[in-house]
Amino acid sequence: MFRFRLGSIPVEVHPSHLLVSGMLALGGIPERGTSTRWPFGAVGAETASGHASAVAVYILSWMFIVFVSVLIHELGHALASRMFGYRPSIALAWMGGHTLPTDAPGPLPWKRDILITAAGPFFGLMLGFASYAGSQRFVEPPGLVFFLQTFALANFFWAVLNMMPVLPLDGGRITTALATRVFGPRKGFVVAQGLAVLASVGIVLLGLAVQQFILVIMFAMFGLQAFRAVLASFQGGAAESAPLTGPLAEKLREAREALDAGRMDEARRLGATVLEAPEGLTPTLASHAHHLMGWIALKEGHGRKALDHFSQVQGLPVEPHAVAASFSLVGDDARAVEWWKQAWQTSSDRTVMHEYAGTLIRMGREAEALKLPSVDPEAAFSCAERVLFIRGAYSEAAAVGEAALKHAPSATLAYDAACAYARARNVPDAMRLLHRATELGFTDGTYAASDEDLAPLHGYPAFEEWLTELRQSAAS
Repeated sequence: MFRFRLGSIPVEVHPSHLLVSGMLALGGIPERGTSTRWPFGAVGAETASGHASAVAVYILSWMFIVFVSVLIHELGHALASRMFGYRPSIALAWMGGHTLPTDAPGPLPWKRDILITAAGPFFGLMLGFASYAGSQRFVEPPGLVFFLQTFALANFFWAVLNMMPVLPLDGGRITTALATRVFGPRKGFVVAQGLAVLASVGIVLLGLAVQQFILVIMFAMFGLQAFRAVLASFQGGAAESAPLTGPLAEKLREAREALDAGRMDEARRLGATVLEAPEGLTPTLASHAHHLMGWIALKEGHGRKALDHFSQVQGLPVEPHAVAASFSLVGDDARAVEWWKQAWQTSSDRTVMHEYAGTLIRMGREAEALKLPSVDPEAAFSCAERVLFIRGAYSEAAAVGEAALKHAPSATLAYDAACAYARARNVPDAMRLLHRATELGFTDGTYAASDEDLAPLHGYPAFEEWLTELRQSAAS
């Protein structure tokens, strides 16, 4: 990825964005000899080399159009955020991008949310009109005219499409904000998602008629997601209010008590007993059991198992921070970061905020993480390092822990980084960080001697000497 700034607004471009724009360009290359859509180079390029040059210009032009169009769209969101005093950042990835007001203390007020959201399509429309006006001033060369006309059409099309009332598009976000404001949270959400289903069906039919299969696939996925949300909302009201009774429900309650008490083996055994019951397992009981088993897997550091169980929960809400933690554990920080952001904005919980900050740090967005309101750098880096450690990425965890010392010189951070280096079998750096930990105030030699994370260092003279010095210092 590469990064740059537009004034004070940081921009991050992921390779996936360039890859998708290139693939879109490849899908639209006209056949050799076509003159109607082929104004680059020699029309219809008779020679192989001329055709190849025209293809290269065509692809690069389309990639430029997609890149600039998405960037201007996101810049609209960012400038609107600045108008309300936020410090936004832009990231371009896959087919679009996202803009985050990094210092928002929680969920945005609904009016601000709508205005910031609508600013993106508005800027896209303005870019489209500017491109169209430019195309009307030129008649030669044909390549420039074609480029400006394509630029205009792309922005008009994307602005209109992006205002469709379907999440995750801007129109869907605006519709959801207005509907929940008018009808209340639950009913408004159902109304917005129902409208999304209808809009998705309409666009799928249109896409089939004009043979635009990317639209068909994209809105089929959006429509299915909206339909599932409506179904889950209706089921959720019944599932949440329905009492759980019977022997299996009793086992489920015992499993929850075991989980709360930290008896993971017992909780897992009881939960599995419920799911494997030959009879009496209703869909509601199964959903509660999968929710419980998801949390057990999460607490044991098994993100993939947690996601598998959470995906089978029907009609019950799965906590955003649970989904975020699951994605973090499997190494999918690109998905985790949005879930952590949602969890923080809906809860304003500082622990969740630091997990969000830790995810940003793992993604290389350290400056953004440290700009979060009242963030504790030590807690943020500790969250980033701990997840990497659980994943088994010990060298990365150690590097994050060592980088944290520049912002928060802490004995705990230095010791944790040393443990990560030890797990990575990097003895010199592990010893260097252990000495740094003692400089910062670490004194618990008894704990260090029995710490399994430092077991790879046992037998090394430097480690034994460090332990001896630590114990002597504590004794004196």
